[in-house]
Amino acid sequence: MHMFKNLIISKFIAASIVASASTIAAPFPEQKIGESPWGADDELGRLNYMNPEYQTSLMIRADWSKIYDLSVEYFIGMPSWQAVGDPQYQIWMTHTPKGSVVDNVLNVGEKVNSHVSYTGSAISMYTHTGTHIDALNHFGLDGKIYNNFSAEKHLGDKGWHKTGAETIPPIVARGVLIDIPKAKNLEMLEDNYRVTKEDIQSALQKQGVKLAQGDVVLIRTGRMKIYEDSQKYMNNSPGLGMEASIYLANQGAMIVGSDNLSFESFPSEVDGNYVPVHTFLLAQNGIPIIELANLETLSTDEVYEFAFIGSSLKLRGADAAPLRPIAIPLKN
Repeated sequence: MHMFKNLIISKFIAASIVASASTIAAPFPEQKIGESPWGADDELGRLNYMNPEYQTSLMIRADWSKIYDLSVEYFIGMPSWQAVGDPQYQIWMTHTPKGSVVDNVLNVGEKVNSHVSYTGSAISMYTHTGTHIDALNHFGLDGKIYNNFSAEKHLGDKGWHKTGAETIPPIVARGVLIDIPKAKNLEMLEDNYRVTKEDIQSALQKQGVKLAQGDVVLIRTGRMKIYEDSQKYMNNSPGLGMEASIYLANQGAMIVGSDNLSFESFPSEVDGNYVPVHTFLLAQNGIPIIELANLETLSTDEVYEFAFIGSSLKLRGADAAPLRPIAIPLKN
């Protein structure tokens, strides 16, 4: 495990943390906090695009004969972000049938404990582990997050008082899969590949799908094929580039997600910012990010347009939360 952690750390230190030595000057938008068009108190950003009428129309078009689970399994040794000391996923037993007898749990005696077979467990993990959604407070600029909420005024000892994961509503929206490897006749994008605007446009054209305001846009890199091999999955992942992110934001994307963990490509394209795609989407445009979405079955069945339904844990003040998304194909 130490070797795995060292590989991850070396990758991101080499490619991101010291990105100031290798970033590319580019004419990207000025890096400043975005103000919400929904008002000074808004904590939802583009999640405001959801509306009951459109959601109802999606449900009418949904083909419930097959439901796609877009989440990953959690297990000890699973891929996780550890580069700056964040904890791995852990699960342990708090109660076992035999242990309950030995410990005389609840003081009910051996006979009752032998009859009632009690099992209990607990978990711990970084909130950005497994299939999850980044809240708008995950990354900011100059001490502020989306809509000018600040760490100085709105971050307490027990988490953010603004845009925490508990504010994320249940998500029901049109989902679009953009299958970059399939459009290129590949199984998986190569290591460190940077997804471009042209990649997205080409894939959409081949799929016969157009983007619309309020979409949940999911980018497939094929990385999920090696999810069970944590070292390979985490090391040198392909990801989204700035130009592609700007394009998706301009097309009206409500949420952008992918099947990898880093989400964006490294090294950074913006001098002085090691995660410019994250700050651009979250802090500048109010667009939440989904990571580690399992898009393999959608790709196999060539399901590119679907009703996306997902709800995250209401972790008060947190900057991310586990998400269990499903996709239901849409009838034409």
